[in-house]
Amino acid sequence: MCLSKNIFKPQLYIMADNRQKLFSEFPPVTTAQWMERITADLKGADFEKKLVWRTNEGFKVMPFYRQEDIENISATDSFPGEFPYVRGTKKTNEWYVRQEIEVTTAAEANKKALEILNKGVDSIGFVLSADLVSQQTVDTLLKGISLECIELNFRTCYKESAKLVTLLADYVKKNNIDAAKVQGSVNFDPFKRMLEKGKDAENIAALATELVKASESLPKFRVLGANPYIFNNAGAYIVQELGFGLAYGNEYLKQLTEAGQPAALVAKKIKFSFGISSNYFMEIAKFRAARLLWAKIVEAYGIGNDDKCAAKMNVHAITSDWNQTVYDAHVNLLRSQTESMSATLGGVDSLTVSPFDKAFKTPDDFSERIARNQQLLLKEESHFDKVVDPSAGSYYIENLTLAIAQEAWKHFLEVEDKGGFYAAVKEGFIQAQIQASSTARANAIASRKEILLGTNQFPNFNEQAAAKIEKSTACDKAADATIETLTYNRGAEQFEALRLATEKATKRPKAFMLTIGSLAFRLARAQFSSNFFACAGYEVVDNLGFKTIDEGVAAAQKAGADIIVLCSSDDEYAELAPAAFKAIGGKQLFVVAGSPACMDDLKAQGIEHFVHVRSNVLETLKAFNAKLV
Repeated sequence: MCLSKNIFKPQLYIMADNRQKLFSEFPPVTTAQWMERITADLKGADFEKKLVWRTNEGFKVMPFYRQEDIENISATDSFPGEFPYVRGTKKTNEWYVRQEIEVTTAAEANKKALEILNKGVDSIGFVLSADLVSQQTVDTLLKGISLECIELNFRTCYKESAKLVTLLADYVKKNNIDAAKVQGSVNFDPFKRMLEKGKDAENIAALATELVKASESLPKFRVLGANPYIFNNAGAYIVQELGFGLAYGNEYLKQLTEAGQPAALVAKKIKFSFGISSNYFMEIAKFRAARLLWAKIVEAYGIGNDDKCAAKMNVHAITSDWNQTVYDAHVNLLRSQTESMSATLGGVDSLTVSPFDKAFKTPDDFSERIARNQQLLLKEESHFDKVVDPSAGSYYIENLTLAIAQEAWKHFLEVEDKGGFYAAVKEGFIQAQIQASSTARANAIASRKEILLGTNQFPNFNEQAAAKIEKSTACDKAADATIETLTYNRGAEQFEALRLATEKATKRPKAFMLTIGSLAFRLARAQFSSNFFACAGYEVVDNLGFKTIDEGVAAAQKAGADIIVLCSSDDEYAELAPAAFKAIGGKQLFVVAGSPACMDDLKAQGIEHFVHVRSNVLETLKAFNAKLV
């Protein structure tokens, strides 16, 4: 199937003809007038550099938007549940609260499922190994569970998926369950193994066709899994996750229609699982853009007006693993909460909130309960399920939706030019693109251009984490791999390695703030420097101020400092820094907090260490660790 490159056009949105004018008693203000006032307030500063956000996704975000910016892209005349589904595939904002259960024994998994179904969950995800796929397992797993009332999902070896669906269909039939009310999925995904293990997949179309046929008696069961959440966890940018994810789903459409399956039937069998980053508004826009683009892709396969419902994208969302941290782990709750808000406001069909301790241990009952409750609070207290597409008509989000759709479409076409998703994965193209993004994001975290609260900014100074780490989250490449794999490196891992090295050291390095001179500068720079060195787990000694350099140096040496950080003003550094450097006499490492104009002169006198906002925090701390740990 050859998809036209002109399939996506901004004109997909419909402009509203009739707009009520509010606050008509106020005189209108033109964009030119706004710009005139902004330019005056900038006092000569460059508007583009000062106020325009250049996103990692490849487009610019303006500091303000007006009605004229959505005149050709507004969806205010379309309704939720209407093609092309920008505003959602349904007329409510209900979503399933999902929790995964790793199946070791069917009886224990069933017991846990029944327990959590009574605690607010209405979607179960059973994860079981290939050797457990049997009628006995299915019978035991589903005992006592009312399948018509929940969403039921399974993940197993893709080669066993058809067998599992057949067993499920048999279970539904022999228990006189209304198959038309059984909703859920089996995550058949041969591409995930390629991406994670490096092993090629064979007979994809034949296996998928067999699976689709096996699921005929379960019309609301989706059995073809497209899982771009793995790109999110590998460090992809939003538009990469979306563009490559669309290609993921299109590969099923292409291969199965070429094998003779109707496009509408195949589309109804595909379930997407996306990740969610902490970029709040852009994630809302991503889900809106995803539905729009997928609807146009499915339409391109020639489905008729009667089959337009086949173009509805079914979306499961999973909070990100990439930005989870081991240190200050409860901040993970804040991240996953905003991610959950983005996904639910964006209109997903189901959601999994990862427990906050997933990065370093097997989640326990407490962390799983909190993860469930994060969703339940959004429903029961914040009423997120009561309003459909609340962001519709927002000048900002409508523009984000369009911009993300346009950039994601470019990535989709790149993959199609490579011969499709399977060919691009086999070549290693997608893996290389995501690895480049992951590296760029790691560099941004190292220099604090991207913030991970509690890790590279405002760390918990005295936290110890080594004892609580029970597991590694690494995904091992197969020994006989023939394909490049995705690399799962969380954004915090390099900083965590620094702190863990400090914990294991025989002596914890101590950084002493020698504060002197200008009160405002010394306080600000001491706070900055304290946070800076605490990112490596060093003990930090802050001070209110010293009258003389000699007094400060003496106090630092008495305290057993390994690093003495001079905190003062730029104007005073020309005199104070050489005096402190001389008084220390090489007994401790000497650091100047800031980037003063006299830096070159100070370096000429032998002062080599400076920390400031342009420092690469990670590399600087690595250098100190090499000397002290």
